[in-house]
Amino acid sequence: MTLAAAHANTGDTAWLLAATALVLLMTPGLALFYGGMVRTKSVLNMLMMSFVSIALVTVVWLAGGYSLAFGDDVAGGLIGGLDHAGMAGLGPDSVHGTVPTLLFATFQLTFAIITAALISGAIADRAKFGAWLVFVPVWALLVYVPVAHWVWGPGGWILDRLGALDFAGGLPVEITSGASGLALCLVLGPRLGFKKDAMRPHNLPMVMLGAGLLWFGWFGFNAGSALGANGLAAAAFLNTLAAGCTGLLGWLFVEQKRDGHPTTLGAASGAVAGLVAITPSCGSVSLLGALAVGLAAGVVCSYAVGWKFKLNYDDSLDVVGVHLVGGVIGTLLIGVFAVNTMTGGPQGLLSGGGLAQLGRQLAAVAVVAVYAFGVTFCIGKLLDKVIGLRADEDHEHTGLDLTVHAETAYDHGVLGHGAPVSAHSVLSHQKVKPQA
Repeated sequence: MTLAAAHANTGDTAWLLAATALVLLMTPGLALFYGGMVRTKSVLNMLMMSFVSIALVTVVWLAGGYSLAFGDDVAGGLIGGLDHAGMAGLGPDSVHGTVPTLLFATFQLTFAIITAALISGAIADRAKFGAWLVFVPVWALLVYVPVAHWVWGPGGWILDRLGALDFAGGLPVEITSGASGLALCLVLGPRLGFKKDAMRPHNLPMVMLGAGLLWFGWFGFNAGSALGANGLAAAAFLNTLAAGCTGLLGWLFVEQKRDGHPTTLGAASGAVAGLVAITPSCGSVSLLGALAVGLAAGVVCSYAVGWKFKLNYDDSLDVVGVHLVGGVIGTLLIGVFAVNTMTGGPQGLLSGGGLAQLGRQLAAVAVVAVYAFGVTFCIGKLLDKVIGLRADEDHEHTGLDLTVHAETAYDHGVLGHGAPVSAHSVLSHQKVKPQA
């Protein structure tokens, strides 16, 4: 609740300022993580899909997204009002809890940004950039904003009526991005050469750097959600570190047993899987619970990324296998490992709380996943019909870096020679017309 007469706590404000910067850094980190995982011909396009999400979501959030997500409820727990559209009425003296409301709004904006950017990994190598520019703001308003209100907004039905717990974004961030990624990759269809051509990551050091930046930023993501410099933030911070470690180890254990080789890509993916799973539960479980949550995610997600080959959906960079599956694991395991010393009341199955909390978590997961998938599928189908969602076949074959951005990440990766050449001469040589 915003209290105009209250005063912000300087320590809490300082911490949340730092946490907000950390979470914003996660999106460039994600860009590097994704950029290293694609082939050389689509590196810049992958980076751009993340970076442009920062600009697009920011405009939408300031125009009305924040007000709809965190404004007073106007529709039975489904959506907030537009009293703060354009950030109206939120001056520097307005306070949310113990921090300035403008800072709280900015912190929440960084969550919305990375959630939209996450979806791009499911459709790498084959989506029109122009269509992405339309998709992101529409998706943010129709999917992210309502779910954020359900989970965190005043009067949101998941928080106030259902009683499901989500400390830092398993439902609005991980499950919406994963379910939406699945919907979009089904609309687009598989990449050229899916299950036939080798589509290995082109730059594993870049992947590791991106994963490291994500891990660094995740401390702001999770510990910052305490909205204060306090013991709960410290516990969430430690739980985040612990789950990332066991996620990494769990994934490597599966790789060693299954394939005979622990890989750098596996280490990066395992850490991210553990961090995904601990996101909703870092403020609800003990340290032992966090270790178990991370381990479960590392093991299960290492198998889940292979489901796309059996079920024939081309989730390019494993958004479904890591973020959807990891988000489900972390959100459900609150119902198993939650302790009242962290939650202030609700307990999980292992703490004597029975199955009630697990049931609430399951209901929240099911509704959010179905809603995000259904609405995103409809958005994707509509965009595909109106402006076209998939890149032309020759553009996809040549690579989106050249055909969309008239640039290449590595000159030698395109020409095979050291002679300098302009992007326009490369395009002319390829005889491919740039597209949006």
